[in-house]
Amino acid sequence: MDLGNGSIPKVFILLGFSEHPWLEMPLFVMVLVAYIFTLVGNISIIVVSKIDPHLNSPMYFFLSNLSFLDLCFTTTTIPQLLLNLWGPDKSITYGGCVTQFYMFHFLGATECILLAVMSLDRYTAICKPLRYPAIMNQKLCFLLVVIAWLSGLANSLLQSSLTVQLPLCGNNKVENFLCEVPVIIKMSCVNTTFNVAMLSIVGIFYSLVPLSLILVSYGFILATILRIRSSEGKKKTFNTCGSHVIVVSLFYGPVISMYVQPSATNFQDSNKLMSLFYSLVTPMLNPFIYTLRNKDMKGAMRRLLLIVPLGKESK
Repeated sequence: MDLGNGSIPKVFILLGFSEHPWLEMPLFVMVLVAYIFTLVGNISIIVVSKIDPHLNSPMYFFLSNLSFLDLCFTTTTIPQLLLNLWGPDKSITYGGCVTQFYMFHFLGATECILLAVMSLDRYTAICKPLRYPAIMNQKLCFLLVVIAWLSGLANSLLQSSLTVQLPLCGNNKVENFLCEVPVIIKMSCVNTTFNVAMLSIVGIFYSLVPLSLILVSYGFILATILRIRSSEGKKKTFNTCGSHVIVVSLFYGPVISMYVQPSATNFQDSNKLMSLFYSLVTPMLNPFIYTLRNKDMKGAMRRLLLIVPLGKESK
């Protein structure tokens, strides 16, 4: 293998699931199907949220941002995974690896903050309905999304820049199917105590702090729901908020286990599956969770499906 100056390899080997070669082809089919569903589902939400006037609200503005995030998040890693699963070549260039973990941490941290912003939106809509239009105005919604994206970028610039400076002493075997900061830190041949500590501190800020905010928001939401006399009103509110709770549970669990205690992470099959879960499974499920549990979104999807055939017939 062609290595650089003994410290920085020119090529990395993504070991991924190569220890189980019999699993690679079935996994390729499953990942490909999941990736297609992810693309179709998230693109559909973005399109419907933009063209349907019934969905012109802060909730769907944030949801379309989440869908765009998920599209970018999966596309950062999944095409490379499919390429490595398809054939014997498991390599990725040094530049490709660095780009991957910069983008992965940028988008992942942004999603952590955006999910907290979405819980704040739901809290305002349910607990302060009369003031909701004034509070969650267009300017504030745009500002919150910009903060989410910029905070994600700041996280990536900090963590990834610290990681890329670590000498690897020619070590080029990545114990995962993607280049991720905790994995690269473990590959270093020098003391990484500072990097691990910084990763843990920043991991707490981007995972446990937003999660705490989400739990507090939904505590107030639950108290408000229990005061609603109408059973139909309770059901509608539960359905709307239930989808967000499911997304939060699916996303934060694996992220916390990987980043809050990175020194305890050894990248065995369970950890690789966990990485696969938040890099592909959650982005794939998000559109279905929101559309299947959301009456307004389902109605918008039906209207879109009716408009398309009518448009073809008019031609």
